[in-house]
Amino acid sequence: MRDTSEQPVEPTPRRSRTGLKWAGILALIVAVGVAANGIWQRHDSDQKLGQWTDEQAVPTVSIVSPQAETKAQALVLPGDIDAWFNAPIYARVPGYLKMWYKDIGAHVKAGDVLAEIDTPDLDQQLTQAKQDLATAVANEKLAEVTAKRWKALLSSSSVSQQSVDEKVADSVAQQAKVAAAQAAVGRLDALEAFKQITAPFDGVVTARKTDIGALINVGSGAGAGPELFAVADMHQMRIYVRVPQSFSAQIANGQTASLALPQYPDRTFPATVLTTSNAINTQSRTVLVELVADNEDGKLWPGTFANVSFDLPADSKVVQIPASALLFQSEGLQVALLGPDNKVEIRKVRVGRNFGTMVEILSGVSLTDKVIDSPPDSIVAGQMVRPEAENSSITSDTGEAPGKPAQKAVEKPQ
Repeated sequence: MRDTSEQPVEPTPRRSRTGLKWAGILALIVAVGVAANGIWQRHDSDQKLGQWTDEQAVPTVSIVSPQAETKAQALVLPGDIDAWFNAPIYARVPGYLKMWYKDIGAHVKAGDVLAEIDTPDLDQQLTQAKQDLATAVANEKLAEVTAKRWKALLSSSSVSQQSVDEKVADSVAQQAKVAAAQAAVGRLDALEAFKQITAPFDGVVTARKTDIGALINVGSGAGAGPELFAVADMHQMRIYVRVPQSFSAQIANGQTASLALPQYPDRTFPATVLTTSNAINTQSRTVLVELVADNEDGKLWPGTFANVSFDLPADSKVVQIPASALLFQSEGLQVALLGPDNKVEIRKVRVGRNFGTMVEILSGVSLTDKVIDSPPDSIVAGQMVRPEAENSSITSDTGEAPGKPAQKAVEKPQ
């Protein structure tokens, strides 16, 4: 018996199947798009990562500009201070020191008596010379009277002409003996004046090397006696400095300098170049320079050591660069320069003075050059580098270089 309660199944409408088909196609397109986008992002990230890696392989360098030397050059050299005049005083007559009147440090005037010598031998020689002079004068007068008498007798033919001539010649000879005796007395009188040792000029007694009762021998010279006193004129002082040959052309008469003395650490003394020797010493390769300094307050003493500072004019051809920019190679001192297209150029240089952090470059670098500071030892000519300014400009806000993929972009999907 047929169950009439069952209802017949109606067929699926065609419209529903068509909708599902388009939905599947749309899902497939979306899936393909998502996959393509992922592949493109992965490719782009890999490309940027490779580019960033290549950029990081190019060394980053710091660039400095050479500085022109605008300040005066300070040349400091050791010097010796000496008095304007310095006279060691010796004895001119032998004897014994009777008394000295001026000790070291005494300020004296020209002609002041420093000491007195007792000369008994010289005194006796002078007495004898005076007696010889008196004898010569008496003989000269007798010869003169005799010559006059014989001339008078010649008119009466009582004597011969020969005898008269002899008497006249004897009178002339006696006159010569008188002159010689007078000269001997004069010489001993002059020596008597040397019994008193006097100052030759205004100055200061810097040495006294004798004492009362000391035996005095005539000086100076080999085998002579020692100096008795030394007197120095210190109203002005001479300073002697040996300047290296490389700086000799920069020293001129009238140039100013300053003196620094160890005993006056907080004070300097002005000085002026007086002259130079105009000759280079073959042993030291230096030129002797003489300076003069006023010494009104007497602070400068003979024999003092001083550091002499010359203010040399700045050399427009000389530049300064950091000492860290130098390359110590087997070819000598070199520097690395930033050339066109950011390629390295290696150039040999000649270095002048070293100021610690800065050095003078006498040749090899100009003001327009770009010097690489602290270059790596492996740097070579033609190598590509990136200046530090360019490196700083490519840093992003996140601290990562552009083109470097984010961490999640390089992670593999689970």
